[in-house]
Amino acid sequence: MQTTNKRIILVLLTILLSVSGSMVTYAQTSTEALHNAKQELEQKQRIVEQKAQEKQTVNQEIEKIQYELNALYTDITKNKEAMAKTQQKIDATNQLIEKKKQEIVVLEDKILARKGIMKQRAVSLQQTDNINVIVNLFFESDSISDFIQRVSAVSTLMDADKEILIAQKKDLLQIEEDKKEIDRQEQTLIEDQKELANQQQTLDQNMQKRQQTLTVMQQKYSQILKQMALAEQEKAGIESQMKDIQAKIRSEQEEAKVRTVTKTKPAPSLDNKTNVAVEGKEMYVTATAYSSEESGNITAAGYNIGKNPNMKLIAVDPRVIPLGKKVWVEGYGVAVAGDTGGAIKGHIIDVLMPTRSKCLQWGRKTVKIIVLD
Repeated sequence: MQTTNKRIILVLLTILLSVSGSMVTYAQTSTEALHNAKQELEQKQRIVEQKAQEKQTVNQEIEKIQYELNALYTDITKNKEAMAKTQQKIDATNQLIEKKKQEIVVLEDKILARKGIMKQRAVSLQQTDNINVIVNLFFESDSISDFIQRVSAVSTLMDADKEILIAQKKDLLQIEEDKKEIDRQEQTLIEDQKELANQQQTLDQNMQKRQQTLTVMQQKYSQILKQMALAEQEKAGIESQMKDIQAKIRSEQEEAKVRTVTKTKPAPSLDNKTNVAVEGKEMYVTATAYSSEESGNITAAGYNIGKNPNMKLIAVDPRVIPLGKKVWVEGYGVAVAGDTGGAIKGHIIDVLMPTRSKCLQWGRKTVKIIVLD
């Protein structure tokens, strides 16, 4: 019998050591997952900060382009105003040119009239030479006074011809000057129009380029916003994952504490009749089984059995077994009193099983339990 008891103790110790090793492995895995999640979170945070900096830079560039566009709008407005003023000058100059042309027509008519008069006089002089004129003036005169009057008239006619020639020459010169002035003003206006048109073309080209640049920057800004939103979403997902891992670690730590207490607690002596530990408060109870599939994930004591379905845990009536106590259950092992239930009244317990099929295998039985000190 003693040999049998020793074997049972060795088996229990081996199981406890194996479970503890598994818990350490689970804890290491969870810790490593938490570390990886933290690194990934830091990476996503750096991406968010980088995109925020890019967003600020692009926004500043957009503001700069908008400022340049406003300046171009102002220059274009001023240039159009200058073109309007130039057009007014062109209209006024065209009116002056038209007036000059009319004056030229008047002068040309005067010149034409003078040419007719001079032509008639030239024909008259060709028909009678100067001597005949003087003879005719002398013999045809009725008196000396009449002769003097005739000579004075001839002289006046000669002087008039000279004045006609002078006026003719002056008018011709004036016409040439007026034509030159018209040509000069027309050329000036053409050059002004050309310069303003070139300026307008340059301004329009600059405006088009800046608008294209602005469109590109706005598209880049929208892209950065989308990337930031995606990074923030991924960051939130990682943070949620970290919370789950931390909760899992806490649950594993709680379970590890249960295992550690069981492992470090001195092995109890065995009763030769019952072959169970006799240290602690013993009692018999009706034991049923349940799983997280029908009861939910979080127990009354805060244990997450949804993520730890294999942990050793029992539901109890706190009036009989206080929550948090370690309890040895015949055929189940050492468990923590970590849950309650509406049907758990008096000397009834509900042992946690990983699946519903395991619960059906357990069934309903009467077992001996020991509430460990």
